[in-house]
Amino acid sequence: MTTTESPRDDLLRPHAEQAFAEELRLLAAADDRPRPPSWRMSPWAVVTYLLGGTLSDGTVISPKYVGPRRLMEVAVATLATDRALLLLGVPGTAKTWVSEHLSAAICGTSTLLVQGTSGTAEEAIRYGWNYARLLAEGPSTGALVSSPVMTAMRAGAIARVEELTRIPSDVQDALITVLSEKTLPVPELGTEVQAAKGFNVIATANDRDRGVNELSSALRRRFNTVVLPLPSDEDEEVAIVVRRVEQLGAALELPAVPAAAEEVRRVVRVFRELRSGLTADGRTKLKSPSATLSTAEAISVITNGLALSAHFGDGVLRAADVAGAVLGAVVKDPVADTVVWTEYLEAVVRERPDWADFYRACREVHG
Repeated sequence: MTTTESPRDDLLRPHAEQAFAEELRLLAAADDRPRPPSWRMSPWAVVTYLLGGTLSDGTVISPKYVGPRRLMEVAVATLATDRALLLLGVPGTAKTWVSEHLSAAICGTSTLLVQGTSGTAEEAIRYGWNYARLLAEGPSTGALVSSPVMTAMRAGAIARVEELTRIPSDVQDALITVLSEKTLPVPELGTEVQAAKGFNVIATANDRDRGVNELSSALRRRFNTVVLPLPSDEDEEVAIVVRRVEQLGAALELPAVPAAAEEVRRVVRVFRELRSGLTADGRTKLKSPSATLSTAEAISVITNGLALSAHFGDGVLRAADVAGAVLGAVVKDPVADTVVWTEYLEAVVRERPDWADFYRACREVHG
């Protein structure tokens, strides 16, 4: 399997096992607790890697996920059994992020990935063929092309299936035998691939996206489901946005986040109020737009604003830098969402004296 390694400086988005290779190495070296078969570290160490902590030698492990510790403990404990893990939640609740870091910590690679779409074929989960060799040789081991799932089974590693509910139902069910029998039959060769110890599957799904294909009861029974919630309060969400924007900004060589603290909090508050349909003080009910307004979208808005301020401003994030991206995040339906946004601007934003610059910037881009 791929081992943890330092990322190249020219990579835009290193894999988790590359970006946090040193943390993974130090944590594994200090970990003296029992490890499940084929795991690189103990379940306790995996949770520490995800949530952060300080080791006995003073090494600080940065948090990768901000949320209830018990959820991560349940998720990791599931992967130590023969049950697969389904991370469920609305868009933007860090399902993919958690899936990637779990895989990196447990088996050293997060790249055994099936990306679910409406066009995902059964071969992406089972196996395919090199058709040139298939025509020349007939069915043979050399002509077989392993899927990420088959590769993970052979290696005793974690396979990831992203957006499971976007995959057609008949293709989803190709996982049933893999998850229940831990084998993948290859009838063309009269053989099968049996999973090595350590193999498991992490799937992610949400039920608010279009094109959702409900999981069959047979498949759902083979997963333990962990629901990842939205951040519980404003401070927690601000902390998540700041941390991720710092990481993205470093890769893109954008201004430091501390200069953007005020705008980060403002964007997070706008999103939380519109998402919940209620202002932060609980006094005013609001209409909610069709958009999810997730934490991930807030990160995107701030990152876009930092790029504007860096390349077309003075390097300090201001209201004018985020207004356009906020509008784009909120208004997905040009009719209904425009009404929601206009009412919010006039009833809430305009009435906040310290938000006058944000109101003017939003009116300018909104027209």
